[in-house]
Amino acid sequence: MSNNSSGVVNIFQELINFRAMLLQMFVIIFLCINMLLIVTFFKKECFHTSARYILFAVMLLSDSFVLLLSDVLLIVNSLEFTIQVWLCTIISVVTVLYVMATPVTLTAMTLERYVAICLPLRHGELCSTRRSMHCILIIHGVSSVPCILILTMFFGTASLGLYKQKALCSVEVFLLQPWQRHFRSAVSQFYFLIMCIIIIFCYIQIVRVAKAASAENKQSTKRGLRTVLLHAFQLLLCLIQLWTPFSEAAALNVDVNLFVDIRFFNYMMFNLAPRCLSPLIYGLRDEKFFLALKNDVCLGYCKRYTV
Repeated sequence: MSNNSSGVVNIFQELINFRAMLLQMFVIIFLCINMLLIVTFFKKECFHTSARYILFAVMLLSDSFVLLLSDVLLIVNSLEFTIQVWLCTIISVVTVLYVMATPVTLTAMTLERYVAICLPLRHGELCSTRRSMHCILIIHGVSSVPCILILTMFFGTASLGLYKQKALCSVEVFLLQPWQRHFRSAVSQFYFLIMCIIIIFCYIQIVRVAKAASAENKQSTKRGLRTVLLHAFQLLLCLIQLWTPFSEAAALNVDVNLFVDIRFFNYMMFNLAPRCLSPLIYGLRDEKFFLALKNDVCLGYCKRYTV
């Protein structure tokens, strides 16, 4: 295993310049877009009373944090920079929390679309600003469950001396026994099942409403249906990320080069891509938010031009 590890490090160091530049380009672009959308949200008070925009802002903040932290960890691990396990524990807990927060928030946003389309008379009551704040707390509570389980297993099996040791920081550091990996996989699959059931239920209900909707309501209903489909695709990418350790472990046993390629692909496809879809789904597709964003950008440009 040590030979494989040294081979991975050598290959990472050979490819770090090209791949790091490629990653930084994507990360910087989408971090800038996310920050622009977040600023637009906070500047417009009309968005502060809408559950869909509040949840959208929460997801943007979570995605931005995950993009930044995961990118730093990827570069640090590629350079074989080790840190003490106790510090890695803190970093990993926060990372896992917000990695899970994205699919959970997507599920909450899908439920909000279901209420808006299928229960329009109760939308104001069920999706009020106060309930949105409660929903944010629930999202973080549900997202923290995997972190708590992983840490509980780690604290129960790790020796005190392990916390002072240095290692490459990743969640795998806390999975000391095979049964812990199986348990983590079971929790991930349980989340996957519950979220898929919710998405499918909302989709079926919205399709029924779309068929029965009047001509003037069909357009808004179809728009909501497309939003749910985009959420489902984004959620699928996020949940596939939970299974990537299995493909990476299998590839490492076959060939180091294959492991590096698959790990890079997994990061780009299932970590970076779903978090880059968030600005497109609500930031650019949503007419109200797009107009506010356009006004902010044009106003800022006009001010700079006149000065």
